[in-house]
Amino acid sequence: MPFSVSWRTLLDELDGVPDGATLVTPLSRNRFRITDVQEHRIIIRFENKDQKQPLQRDQFETLYRRISNTSNGFELDRLPPDADPYPAVWSLHPRFEIDEDAGVIIEREGATSTQLLKAETELEAEDRTEPDLDVYADALLLVDALERHDVATLEDMETDALVNLYTLLSDVQRNANSFRKDVADVLLNRLHHDRPVSGPFGSVQRTTRRNRTLKDDAEVLAALEDAGIDPGRVMSVDRDKVDDALEVTELAESDVYEIDESEYVRKAEVDDEVKETRLQGLKEQLAATEGEEAQELRQEIVDLEDRIDELTSFRTGAEVHE
Repeated sequence: MPFSVSWRTLLDELDGVPDGATLVTPLSRNRFRITDVQEHRIIIRFENKDQKQPLQRDQFETLYRRISNTSNGFELDRLPPDADPYPAVWSLHPRFEIDEDAGVIIEREGATSTQLLKAETELEAEDRTEPDLDVYADALLLVDALERHDVATLEDMETDALVNLYTLLSDVQRNANSFRKDVADVLLNRLHHDRPVSGPFGSVQRTTRRNRTLKDDAEVLAALEDAGIDPGRVMSVDRDKVDDALEVTELAESDVYEIDESEYVRKAEVDDEVKETRLQGLKEQLAATEGEEAQELRQEIVDLEDRIDELTSFRTGAEVHE
């Protein structure tokens, strides 16, 4: 299909996009809106920015050619740094779709998805589901505990309240770390570049951690000896072998170890039955919240989300005045 035909189809699709509709770029996850559609360019404005950016027709054509010349889609991480909005706009075309797991934009037959975000009214209308996650239950209990006590002055709190607080903090930390690893495993397959990817609360970036593990002792010593290094210079005391020696000699532990003792708090056990009872009470209390109090609570949440979004929004890419 000639580019001119696809371009006209895209412009027609853009004319049908509701006012205020928001799109999201596939790489940096920046949100933007289309403010004007012209014959040779499309004007967009990123959220939380006062400046507009024109997307030129010839750049759309270049991306179109690259998509058309590949059977498995064009790899998004090959895009120039400021070209992130182009595939997002192309996704509004009925034949183009972004496959975030594969990191490509591809031409398909049949129905395709877009980078168009749901309107806020649609999101509010969706029924929220209660996740079956330990971290969710523990977080609810922790919030309840924090609201019931003046944690600004821990010294004035009763011992049992401090024990509950410490237990819940420990549980939230453990379960949050476990769930964070699960989320990271999925995210890793979607980060196909070295650019930050942002959401309303922050950004993440694919990076590489370098770990070193020594090879077999004989191989290491032989390599050092061949390089003219005396193997004795790298020999050290093996802690495991020292412990074995302590068991068969009359040496005291203090004869070979510098010992420094410190005291700390360790969680001994968790009363899951009490936690479950309290959690169920909180869920019933939330479900029963109605009327003006519920409306005020929802407004407070909206205000808080707006404030967080304002403080944590991530900005990237060039800005061009129209």
